[in-house]
Amino acid sequence: MKKFVNDIDDVMRESLSGLVSAHPDLIRVEFEPTFVARRNKTPGKVALISGGGSGHEPLHAGFVGKGMLDAACPGQVFTSPTPDQMLAAAAAVDGGRGVLFIVKNYAGDFMNFQMASEMLDIENATVLVNDDVAVENSTHTTGRRGVAGTVIVEKIVGAAAELGLTLAECKQVGDRVNKSTASMGLAFTSCTVPAAGRTTFDIGDDEMEVGVGIHGEPGRRREKIKPADAIVDELLAAILDDLRPEHGRELILHVNGFGGTPLMELYLLHHSALSRLRSAGLAPVRSLVGNYTTSLEMAGASLTVTLLDDELRGLWDAPVHTSAMRW
Repeated sequence: MKKFVNDIDDVMRESLSGLVSAHPDLIRVEFEPTFVARRNKTPGKVALISGGGSGHEPLHAGFVGKGMLDAACPGQVFTSPTPDQMLAAAAAVDGGRGVLFIVKNYAGDFMNFQMASEMLDIENATVLVNDDVAVENSTHTTGRRGVAGTVIVEKIVGAAAELGLTLAECKQVGDRVNKSTASMGLAFTSCTVPAAGRTTFDIGDDEMEVGVGIHGEPGRRREKIKPADAIVDELLAAILDDLRPEHGRELILHVNGFGGTPLMELYLLHHSALSRLRSAGLAPVRSLVGNYTTSLEMAGASLTVTLLDDELRGLWDAPVHTSAMRW
């Protein structure tokens, strides 16, 4: 295993310390229990909290900041955070208008956030993100997985909260974004969890795993590597079959890297996907390209499409975002 590591047990703590020391004007970190929060609490707005296993950076801690999350609760690598982290985060960032949890649909995340919601004596609600069209059931999830579409949800709902919408209104926006979002990805390699010391699965040099998740878990099938255009065709076919957008519909196109794919290749995928969406009579009006929801060093990418209406487009464009990702 070749990784920048001192002690495997300290990887998450040292990484979070580095994140905060790089952006001390924006965020702070607390340990025992662990959460990352905005440097200064913002009263008078709905507080947004998300989280999940580490290894997906910048998701979620990199999206803590004005116009996005108020706090993020990171677990160990690919391991759900615990309810006590969520309760501590909620107490720290509650601004008096309730707490909205944004949760990826994985069994551990769903269970622990649900427990925190039931234990919390602050008004709260949950948006469950399940944008992955590659799978309906797996050992990791209850139904479809929450993957890169989570970023879109966090950014749009973050703007809604910053602009003063109520808890019920923020939840309604989040649920609507999730319903309007679909994703699918594939990988050329697996990834290595530091504690395991070896790749999660083995794959040939000429093979790709189609429908892979963001924890290095295998996808729906394995096949020989195809040209980029053919890959884009397959991913978009599944996404558009799920969303069934009407002709001329505006949308966001998100090309997400899993950590080990160069930006040169991600922009190539964007070029291909943009052309195919326009040829299908759709109107991509916003794009997001880069490593936003990663799987450690896994080589691969996913495509996400979010259908827009006037309200969602306005929230996406709202100039209220300041996080470590410098939107």
